[in-house]
Amino acid sequence: MKINEIKNKYPFSISFFQNNNLHLEGYEEITFEQYFNHFTEEEIEEWAIDVEKLKADFIVYINEMLEFLGISEDDNIDSLTIVAGKNKNGEKENFEKLTIHKSEIVSIVGPTGSGKSRLLADIEWAANKDTPTERIILINGKIPDKKWRFSSSNKLVAQLSQNMNFVMDLTVREFIELHAKSRMVEDEQEIIKRIIDAANHLAGEQFDLDTPITSLSGGQSRALMIADTAILSRSPIVLIDEIENAGIDRKKALKLLVNEEKIVLMATHDPILALMADKRIVIKNGGIDKVIETNSEEKEMLIELEKMDAVISKLRANLRKGEILKK
Repeated sequence: MKINEIKNKYPFSISFFQNNNLHLEGYEEITFEQYFNHFTEEEIEEWAIDVEKLKADFIVYINEMLEFLGISEDDNIDSLTIVAGKNKNGEKENFEKLTIHKSEIVSIVGPTGSGKSRLLADIEWAANKDTPTERIILINGKIPDKKWRFSSSNKLVAQLSQNMNFVMDLTVREFIELHAKSRMVEDEQEIIKRIIDAANHLAGEQFDLDTPITSLSGGQSRALMIADTAILSRSPIVLIDEIENAGIDRKKALKLLVNEEKIVLMATHDPILALMADKRIVIKNGGIDKVIETNSEEKEMLIELEKMDAVISKLRANLRKGEILKK
């Protein structure tokens, strides 16, 4: 790997080079091996460089940091599979298995109390016939590592609820900085800018990095958390609960998460959001009753629903401005 590639894959690796007084400027496009072989005999003698020891120490450092951060080289999640269990009556669910790929959106619909939260819990717990539904959750087609259950830093699911309130006395900048530092990301300021820009792209009202997070509106809070989850969170699966009431641009929020290669599960009662999904899971009596692929006719209906929604959104905006509504 080139030095640049190493820095991008392991942002924390920059600390190793800095701590050993190894300067990378001008060497970003050469390989790791070439970098350690570029020292002259005079430099090795003058600076007491032990090239082989540095190489070995670097590998140990990377592995120790990955373990500390709860990251594994095989953590790339391309798919999530739900294998059928049973409903509240003990009857087998009406499907065999459902595989969801990253950058795919699946909506979850059903009456209140039907079992949507149980489905989420099964996914979050990486169930293996050891929950009331007896479902099995597979990651990349296999029984997942137990770390998805017990690791405090590797969470399979990031949940975004419609009820989100901050209690910390921090500015938006300080809040994002805390998360960025905990992830030991490189280019921290660039990440912070990406998150605030993305959040303002979603929110109805603009806010800046110096805004106290306790003064954010409900819509601004959710916009910030969605942007933060999309860009900084390691959780490969994102569940959004009732985003229709979130006070944000729903379509842009989903696009942001998909562009960041998240698997998106969205509990909703909104037909627009349900039809935006690639498919929808219908929950009934504690089990998955149907899995419906969004067809071309429904996509055409979605276009009409979005036009109606645009009219309602414009009327809502005019009301807020104190204007008289007209046909």
